Amino acid sequence: MRPEGNGTLPRSLSQLESKLGYTFKNKDLLRLALTHSSYANELKVKNMAHACNERLEFFGDSILSFIVSDYLYNRYVSNQEGDLTKIRAAVVCEKALARYAVDICLGEYLLLGHGEDLNHGRERASITSDAFEALLGAMYIDSGSIDTVRTFLLPHIVREIDTVRETSSFIDYKTMLQQIVQQVEGEVLEYVLVGESGPDHMKVFEIEARLNSNVIGKGSARSKRAAEQEAAKQALVLFGEGAK
Repeated sequence: MRPEGNGTLPRSLSQLESKLGYTFKNKDLLRLALTHSSYANELKVKNMAHACNERLEFFGDSILSFIVSDYLYNRYVSNQEGDLTKIRAAVVCEKALARYAVDICLGEYLLLGHGEDLNHGRERASITSDAFEALLGAMYIDSGSIDTVRTFLLPHIVREIDTVRETSSFIDYKTMLQQIVQQVEGEVLEYVLVGESGPDHMKVFEIEARLNSNVIGKGSARSKRAAEQEAAKQALVLFGEGAK
């Protein structure tokens, strides 16, 4: 059930709405998403009942997982379940969510108990990451549209995915492909940029992996390095070395 009330938000929260690219119809939902349990508990001691954002966090976690899973499934069609699971886990973990929260300065808008505020709760990843999930839940309930949440969330997710796919914590497909190619003397493997699209802040690069000038794999991503990895992974399929 939606909380009742549509009071006018103070200027600071209106600024948050601007960062979200979404204006809440039910302002109490936004306030609830920003309410930490420490704040609610302080009011309870004063016999002033006030809910916290934990239920919204629970709901928002499911929405987050769905949007990320949907994006990965449709965007990385050549990746196996294991790869997708690893990437999803990395981009929805507490540290990643805390980074998204920092991007919108979420900590500045939280309602915290006095003690939690003094103990730097606004910068604590466990608090800001939970609030970010609660915000997703509130946005979905208020708008009734998963696309509204997706529009806000995906730019954060896509940047994080590209960062994750460039790290050494995941399979280095370029190295795997190079090890196969160098078994035959004289083989020339190269990665060629064949296209760019999108605005500067959301640019997508298209790369071809070429062996002796023949295209053996193609990849596209928000960075050249990630696109090269995708092209190498596709090329590995030709050698019977698909990702485990």
